Parts: sequence; C-alpha cells; structure tokens
Amino acid sequence: MTRLVAFDFDGTLSDSEMTVLLGERCGVADEMADITARAMNDELSYAESLRKRAALLEHLEEEEARRAWDRVELREGAGDVIRRLRERGHYVAIFTGGFERGVAAALERAGAEVDEIVANRLPIEGGRLTGEVEGPLIEGTKDEQLERVAGEQGVPMTRTVAVGDGANDLPMLEVAGLAVGYEPKPAVEPACDVVVESMFELADLFEDEGFLVGDGDA
Repeated sequence: MTRLVAFDFDGTLSDSEMTVLLGERCGVADEMADITARAMNDELSYAESLRKRAALLEHLEEEEARRAWDRVELREGAGDVIRRLRERGHYVAIFTGGFERGVAAALERAGAEVDEIVANRLPIEGGRLTGEVEGPLIEGTKDEQLERVAGEQGVPMTRTVAVGDGANDLPMLEVAGLAVGYEPKPAVEPACDVVVESMFELADLFEDEGFLVGDGDA
C-alpha cells in the first residue's frame, strides 16, 4: 500500500539554509542565521521570522539570488532515499517554508524528482527582490498540507510519514503516522517517534519499517 512521505527541506533533505545563502549575497548572513535559530527553537513564530528574513533581502539582485539557489544541495544519500521511495510507489512530498527555486535547483542537480513541492516564493520586481514573501507556508502549517495531500491521494493518516527537524515541522510530526526527527532541535525531539542522524540511517529505518522492500510486502 502507498504511503505518503513528507519531508522538510532546509535542515532535513538539505543542510543548506536558503535564507542564509541569500543573506551572504547582501552581507546579512549573520542576522539571518540568528533569526533562523530563534525560529527553529520555537522562540519566534515562523511567520514572523520568515518576514524578518525576507525584509533583509530587499533590493537583492535577481542574478545574485540565482547564485544563492545554485549553492543549495541535497544531503548525501537524500536523492537515493527519494528515488527508492518513489520506485516502490510511495507519494513523496516536500513541505518547506523555504523557497521553490532553491528546492527545484537542488533536486535537478541531484537528478531527483518528487511528487509535490509546497514552498514559498520571494517576489521579484525590476530584477530585484522586493523584501516580501508569499506562499502557503507562511501562516499555513505543515499538518494542514499533510492532511490535504493524504486526502487527495487516498492515504490514511496512519500511513503518513513526516521527516523534519525544526519548530515549524512540529505540526506535521504531531499528526503523522510515523514522526521522524532528522537531528531535531531540542524543542522538537519529544514529538518524534524516532530520530536519525543521516540519510543512510533514514534509509535503514525505512527498510526496517518495510517501506523499501518489494511492493507486495510494503
């Protein structure tokens, strides 16, 4: 039977932090990292932190943003986990408060594809970032997205898997059939059924759970 496996991106599928990479292009990386850390430890609401970080990027040239997207990479082994899940017929989604262009660029470089990406966007006007941010995962939450996709795909919530690390992953970790923490932050770990520290460890977990065996046994 098909499962829905939903991954966070920054800090989970990738060890790149997109807003920090963008911030490096305009000299605000340290401020970005501080805001990100506060949000991931649940000291600042995710929506507020994202808007603060986007505002720091106002006037960044589109070409400079593209150079940042080009540095976003999947973790070692992540592309293989995604490929194996999809080969066995599972529905793989990425839910991220990060940005579509960075996710798409990293997947393309890794030769990996997913079934669905839910991400935010940084609007551009006149060849520069506006300092605004838009998308479904600013005020919206990942549990809502998990429940929506599960309903659309006809997958019971008991057969959903969420993999994440930060505070904005808590909603989907709390409702998923299996909650996997990828090196989770201290505030997040109590919500996890199991914790892994590498994509290879995650693959082993999925094998043990029967997700990566023959279709007849899944």
